[in-house]
Amino acid sequence: MARQLLPIAALLLSVAFLLTANGLHAILLPIRGGMEGFSTLSLGLVGTGWAFGFVASCLAAPRIVASVGHIRAFAAAAAAAAVIVLLNGMWVNSVSWIFLRFFSGFALASCFMIIESWLNERATNENRGLVFGVYMTITYAAIVVGQLLVGAGDPHSPHLFMVGAIFFCLALMPLALSRAAVPQPLAGVKLDLPALFRNSPVAFVSVLLVGVANGSFGTLGPLFGVRIGLPSTQIAGLMSIAIIMGALAQMPAGRISDRLDRRFVIAGAGLVSGLAGLGVALLQPTEGFLLIGLFAVYGAASYTLYSIAVAHANDHASQQSFVQISGSLLLLYGAGTMVGPLVASLAMDGLGPSGLFWLTAVSHFAIAVFAVYRTQRRGPVPQEQRESFAAVPSSRAMTPQTAVLQPDPESIVTDEEILAEE
Repeated sequence: MARQLLPIAALLLSVAFLLTANGLHAILLPIRGGMEGFSTLSLGLVGTGWAFGFVASCLAAPRIVASVGHIRAFAAAAAAAAVIVLLNGMWVNSVSWIFLRFFSGFALASCFMIIESWLNERATNENRGLVFGVYMTITYAAIVVGQLLVGAGDPHSPHLFMVGAIFFCLALMPLALSRAAVPQPLAGVKLDLPALFRNSPVAFVSVLLVGVANGSFGTLGPLFGVRIGLPSTQIAGLMSIAIIMGALAQMPAGRISDRLDRRFVIAGAGLVSGLAGLGVALLQPTEGFLLIGLFAVYGAASYTLYSIAVAHANDHASQQSFVQISGSLLLLYGAGTMVGPLVASLAMDGLGPSGLFWLTAVSHFAIAVFAVYRTQRRGPVPQEQRESFAAVPSSRAMTPQTAVLQPDPESIVTDEEILAEE
């Protein structure tokens, strides 16, 4: 395995630095903003700004890279991300943060797309599954490490912003010194909403509402912790628990969806996520094992929904349209993340901190109800025609290039095939 990963070690190291910085930056802004007394609406708009920038970059980055090249584009984007973090620490102002977060999302999406295109170029049919698995593991681990770093300093000081900028700069070094061949141009993607809905109504609705819920939780979850009086270390721990549990639940949930009608699995995950959010909203725990448990259950159920919805969409798609469908669903997810933080901020203004989880609960219950309804309208995909489940990285790092990097579903060996060979 080491021999297969050695040629891409520099790329993976850049990924680790990049996502560590991103994890720290993403949690530091709502914590510091909450401490400064920023309005909930302004912090929701900070999240919306990120989503707008991220989606805009997914559409524009292929042209930028084609114009200046991969290395220059990555260097410019990573440097811009570092400058933005420093500016966030210098200009502690909600209006400036909204605009800066747009450019941060644009820069980070560009970095992710460039690295994923490089990894795709270096991956072969034989090791693509290994490369994608290691990439996904590094993604989750680096984001968690970045979030936990917020507990190592004082969010009131500029030091944590400096640490974030340092990690963004460190991400430049391995890639700039790498001797890997320049990859092919980035894959572009178009969002065809009618075609997406015709392909799979459940995937369409689920991905959109998951974007609303995840965008709200990822942006305003830390602010929820600030508003109920938690210290930054506990806020980081809660947000990290949700991500870790989501990572651990990916494959078990995926394997179950390979055996059952995926719509029932989507409905089950939506129901559990909704109940966990409803538990936080009704019980309003402020500390202890109950709060930890609810966040853990929420993360385990909610962070599996996107992967299962994409797998369900691919069950109805031709092999030739796999990448296009996955990339288009990502843009639809991005649309949800634009709306989610804004609506959640209004809910928190009207209902208090628990308003965040009232919104996520409504979104997840709607997914569950619609998925069950669709089982009455169209039969399940026959077992032999289904694509095997493949987990995808955290939504904070997904780009259209992620779909290109993913292993071909037909090349994934299922448990039944392993048993048949034995």
